[in-house]
Amino acid sequence: METPDNAKDAAAAADSAAEAAEAAETRTGIAAQDWPTAAAEPTYRAAVVDLLGALAYGELAAFERLAEDAKLAPTLSDKAELAKMASAEFHHFEQLRGRLAEIGADPAEAMEPFVAALDGFHRQTAPSDWLEGLVKAYVGDSIASDFYREVAARLDSDTRSLVLAVLDDTGHASFAVEKVRAAIEADPRVGGRLALWARRLMGEALSQSQRVVADRDALSTMLVGGVADGFDLAEVGRMFSRITEAHTKRMAALGLAA
Repeated sequence: METPDNAKDAAAAADSAAEAAEAAETRTGIAAQDWPTAAAEPTYRAAVVDLLGALAYGELAAFERLAEDAKLAPTLSDKAELAKMASAEFHHFEQLRGRLAEIGADPAEAMEPFVAALDGFHRQTAPSDWLEGLVKAYVGDSIASDFYREVAARLDSDTRSLVLAVLDDTGHASFAVEKVRAAIEADPRVGGRLALWARRLMGEALSQSQRVVADRDALSTMLVGGVADGFDLAEVGRMFSRITEAHTKRMAALGLAA
């Protein structure tokens, strides 16, 4: 027998499945093709190599960050939970590295263009404590995931399946929400500090995403048109609006003001 919460979850899942089925029926162009067919277009192939390279380095960096954050964990249970999440991120990295090699790209070369931007983002947003680390992982990773999911809708079927698979939540979302809400309940003053921190993360994450896209011609072409039934400039603006709206909802889940 379903509880009210379970019923809502089931309804939401059904809605999502229906939306996915409808999207599948209406896909055209490259989004309706498989990889061998789509890869015949050199610009599209270069865009996918860029995309997988950026994702792969992001997953590797997430693994390193979670392993580092585990050192700040207040309990052994928390430390073990973060270690498990770090392991899941590394598995995602391995999947992406394997796919890059499979399509004839050198994984290290594909990741290299994104190292400076991602490392710079992490340097500028180094958490000062355990709670800031949780908020960063939840907010920062979710913004990146939203961005990649938007792009995935325009990818060939094989690449889209891989991208969506490696964006699966490793459990950090519910873990972060539980711990942050408990901390705010114990000391409401924590909420203001973490809300400011999350707003800073949002700004830095969006700026970093825009810089990465602007620096890579094939990737920017995919987004603004010309490849993969691409977005036009107006659609790029709407995409970032959707990402901002999702961020606001996540902040509410944390008990923080956006």
